[in-house]
Amino acid sequence: MADGFDKIQKLPDPVPGCPNFRRVPGFKVYCCGQPTIAGFENVLNKVCGDTYPKDGPIIWFNLRQEPNVYVNGDPICARPPNKIGEYAELGAITRDIQKANEEEFLKVCEMRKTENGGKLKAVDINKKELEIEVKELKSLSQVIEGVKEKFPGLVHWRVPICNSAAPLAGDFDIICKTLVGTAINTPVIINDQVGLSRATTGCVVACLFKEFQISASFEGLVETVPGINASLLKTDRYVMNPEKDTLFRGEFEVVKELISKLKDGAGAKNNADKIIDLNGTPKTGGTGIKQLRENIAESKLSYEIMDDAAQAFLKTKIMDNIQKYFYMIVFAAYIREAAAAAREGVEADQKAAVALPASGKCSIPAAQLKLGKSFVTFLSENAGLDDLIDTGKGNLQWERDIPPAALANLEGLAAKDFKGNLGKIIHDIYQTAHVMFGDMPQGDHKKRAKYRFASKTLMKL
Repeated sequence: MADGFDKIQKLPDPVPGCPNFRRVPGFKVYCCGQPTIAGFENVLNKVCGDTYPKDGPIIWFNLRQEPNVYVNGDPICARPPNKIGEYAELGAITRDIQKANEEEFLKVCEMRKTENGGKLKAVDINKKELEIEVKELKSLSQVIEGVKEKFPGLVHWRVPICNSAAPLAGDFDIICKTLVGTAINTPVIINDQVGLSRATTGCVVACLFKEFQISASFEGLVETVPGINASLLKTDRYVMNPEKDTLFRGEFEVVKELISKLKDGAGAKNNADKIIDLNGTPKTGGTGIKQLRENIAESKLSYEIMDDAAQAFLKTKIMDNIQKYFYMIVFAAYIREAAAAAREGVEADQKAAVALPASGKCSIPAAQLKLGKSFVTFLSENAGLDDLIDTGKGNLQWERDIPPAALANLEGLAAKDFKGNLGKIIHDIYQTAHVMFGDMPQGDHKKRAKYRFASKTLMKL
């Protein structure tokens, strides 16, 4: 399947050859879709600008599960027929599996090109058939090696994750291990196909790691500056708009239970929410397309107007996204604990080199920071979290409750004379629906929700 398609660009100020490129506000963390060969160079030139050295370290994470080859400079991916134009949920794909799939995909493309007179057949996201005359065919690995000729400090690392659910605990650790030893100003670029959910998820993880570096490196330094408020580094004090609906604030029952179980769970949630908002849309302070937390609430509103088959699919997606949000909070708690341990755990013989004379507090260069334990270990030390989310992610009110008085009235009319009272029953059902869905804005969604409620209620009666 061709990666590119009409209207793939959702954001202003496009970078040629790289869909939906943007920078996370306040961080040298960048998000994008799969670039063309020329797009790689355009992105890296933009990231480096006039100040960052082109031979300096640059970390690039590819979060796609599907393998890529490049035909005439444009990316094409391998997908099962039932995943064309759909979210690529391909199961337990590891880096090694993805790399092997890429090599096999390149061989298959070479073979089909030879059998078809130098042409390659593909489809776009709408399943429209394409026939491409192949002038150049490269694997993604070969493309990256070519890019490194101009940017020798580039580190390209695959961390394949699924679209809706959280990355595996080991995936969090892979990202962290890759970033350990980098400076705070080391650029981090993260891509998926379009620059949507998977890339946004990776950017949240990378930004939380950058916050670990900032907190562990600079808190002691900030406290020595007269007149500076040290609380500026206290990201756990982030406050969302209290007028938002509880679902938009991420106040799910399973999240509330998590906060009560984690050490400083409220601070971890605030920290995660701040980073999620910065990685979200402009309305929450970001520059992106997907808002990982509010997307759950938006999907829940859409759930009410879907037919039964669509509801079954969307319910799974909503629960997967709640699971992702849950683990982002857990990861924030892990990072906060790691930052405190890094500040306080400096060996006595090394303390003199990083201690500040004015306060005795440590200011450790970011590139020297270490993580004392893995995220996998942190989860094992907080046993029960996996079971908590597995059992609690579906704990939502999936259908709105009919007010008891309205339900009693309808049941009474039906019991007395259903056929005779049918007109009154239908009138009262719609009157009840008008009240129940009064919080939804006027439009087709509200009409469909009311019609669906009316038909299901009438069938029950």
